[in-house]
Amino acid sequence: MRPYFPALNALGLVLILFALVMLFPLVVSFALHDGATTAYDMAMIATASCGALLWKLTARGRRDLRPHDAFLLVALTWIVIPVFGALPLLAFLPELSITDAYFEAASGLTTTGATVLTGLDRLPISINLWRTFMHWIGGMGVIVLMVAILPLLGVGGRQIFRAEAPGPMKESSLTPRIAETAKGLWAVYVVLTLACGLSLWAAGMAPWDAVIHSFSITGLGGFSSRDASLGHFDSVPIELVTIVFALIAGCNYATHYLALIRRNLSAYALDPEIPWFVAVVVGATALLTGYLLSHDVYPDLVTTVRHVGFHVVSIATSLGLATQDYSLWPMFPQLLMLFLGSFAPCSGSTGGGIKMIRALILYKQIYREVVRSLHPGVTMPVRVGGGSPVKEHVLMAVLGFSFMYMVSIVTLTLILSVTGLDIVTAFSAVVACINNTGPGLGAVGPASNYQGLSDFQTWVLSLTMILGRLEIFTLLVVLTPAFWRR
Repeated sequence: MRPYFPALNALGLVLILFALVMLFPLVVSFALHDGATTAYDMAMIATASCGALLWKLTARGRRDLRPHDAFLLVALTWIVIPVFGALPLLAFLPELSITDAYFEAASGLTTTGATVLTGLDRLPISINLWRTFMHWIGGMGVIVLMVAILPLLGVGGRQIFRAEAPGPMKESSLTPRIAETAKGLWAVYVVLTLACGLSLWAAGMAPWDAVIHSFSITGLGGFSSRDASLGHFDSVPIELVTIVFALIAGCNYATHYLALIRRNLSAYALDPEIPWFVAVVVGATALLTGYLLSHDVYPDLVTTVRHVGFHVVSIATSLGLATQDYSLWPMFPQLLMLFLGSFAPCSGSTGGGIKMIRALILYKQIYREVVRSLHPGVTMPVRVGGGSPVKEHVLMAVLGFSFMYMVSIVTLTLILSVTGLDIVTAFSAVVACINNTGPGLGAVGPASNYQGLSDFQTWVLSLTMILGRLEIFTLLVVLTPAFWRR
């Protein structure tokens, strides 16, 4: 057990810090007298105690983390943290099962937004705040948050950051020190969250609703304080604010950071993902607007553009908020939007799926193989955005990830199908959870939730959300026998 002490020791610190995070909803609950204060007291004491005990018991193994330790820490963090994130929900909602509470917390921290709760309008503000605050924490990553602090406590952060951060952020830092990188990204994250909250308030939301939904939108989560989601407000200005900030959150935060420190927009022009991201969203909106108009789903063009535009952005960015029951639309728009959530968000964003950069590399590689079939002797490197050729090991990693992504979807869908779930619900639930989108189709569509699933189905989808959030390989590495050989 001693070789795993460094990761377990760091996990103890993470739990202690996570307990401190609960101070926010605790203070809100105490100030508003909403009846949930005791739930946070109990959860904080339990979380801090477990963290302190783990930290103390593994103190002899404390040292800088190596890559092996970082993978274990990241995997354990995302599996264990939902246990403690579920404690306030279990304490305040005693009728909630452990399975459902873990699912809700995992959905919050992985920014999936799939829920098993109803009666959200009647819940205390602090409970809804905690649900979406978990989105906000998970949006950039619990581990990325901690690497800005852990180095101060003698725990190295670079290996953790590389294991958890998606896409190109694995390959390079924005600043010489990883802690500074994490702090810079979080600074941008905080600024955008404040801007989103103030904009929602100005658009007509009540202050607490604006705070709650700003956490959900910038984290691209999908939890709401209303059972009807954003449809409760029926407000065009609120929907426009949501679209703008969802699109911003769907872009690479590293690009936002570079634009901010350089004080110009050249970083956006140099980002190869953004033009494709915008083109996919605009193209899908135009296509589905024409399709729904031809099927007379809405009475006029303006109404159609309003609802199509909102839901294309919401699902494509993996936000998952809704204003309409789009399960009443024809099946083609539903499937297309579900597919968009699989690849549209940019790498380094708070979105899910395989990310736009991998989709572009896959497209370029397929095109290269087609050309090679016609001209076997041609030399044609894969380039993205006119930059340097994509290195062969990066190309192989993208191909391997994409293969495992498809294998995971097929395998998990078959597992759910064996339990008796219909194929539309099973497939869409897996796709929605592995892409961290939230609503699926069928029994888990936007007008319903995941409450009707069995305990086994719920645990499968909880694992699916974590698998998607860690981009598959981080978790698979820890599950291989070779990882545990000394």
